[in-house]
Amino acid sequence: MTHDEILKNIYEETMVGNAPAVLALTKQGLEEGLTPSQLLFDALIPSLEEVGARFERGDYFVPEMLIAGKAMSGALDVLRPLLAETGAETVGTFLMGTVKGDVHDIGKNLVNIMLEGAGFHVIDIGVQSPPEKFIAGIEEHNPDIVGMSAFLTTTMPMFKANINAIEKAGYRDKVIIMVGGAPVTQEYADVCGADGYAADAATAVRLAKQLILAKRTDAKV
Repeated sequence: MTHDEILKNIYEETMVGNAPAVLALTKQGLEEGLTPSQLLFDALIPSLEEVGARFERGDYFVPEMLIAGKAMSGALDVLRPLLAETGAETVGTFLMGTVKGDVHDIGKNLVNIMLEGAGFHVIDIGVQSPPEKFIAGIEEHNPDIVGMSAFLTTTMPMFKANINAIEKAGYRDKVIIMVGGAPVTQEYADVCGADGYAADAATAVRLAKQLILAKRTDAKV
C-alpha cells in the first residue's frame, strides 16, 4: 500500500470503529515510514472530526462515537510515546473529572477520547472528585482547561463549590472552566460561573479549541 492508501484506510476504519484494523494499519504505517504526526493529523483526527460532524447532523449516535473513539484510542496508545519523543505540540492540556457525589463516567470518557483525538493532552482525575482533587490537579499539571462533569441533578451544585474553591486557591484566572453532563444547561453553566458549556462530546472539543484560542489571543494583546 502507498502512504496515501494507508492513511485513507485508517480514516475509513476509524469511522466504522474497526479497532484491530486501525491498530494494524497504524503499525504498518510506522513501519513503512509514515510519521506519528502524519498518522494522527492526516488520518485519525480528521476521521474523528467527521464522526463528530455526523453526530451533530444526527447521522451518528453515541454508540457509533464510542466505537470510533475506542478504535482510535488503540492507535493513540502506540503513537502517544512516539509523539512525545518528537516533541509534537499538543493543542492544550485538559484536566477532566466527574464531581464529588457522582460516579458516572461514560460521558466523561467519551469527551476524553474525542479531546485526545483532537490533539489535547488529557488528564482524567476520575469520578467522585472533590474540590481539593481539582485544585491538586491544577497545581500538578497546570492545565489550560478544567472540565467538570455531572450526571445527577443532585451533584450539580458541586460545580459552584469547585469553582469557588479554585478561585479561593488563586487559580481562577489561570484556567478555563468547562462544565457538562445530562442535566446541565447553558443557563446553569452561566449561573455557576463556568466559562463554557457543551451538551455533547463533539461540541466540547470545538468549544475547548475556541476558548483556548481566545485566551491565548487575549494574552498576546
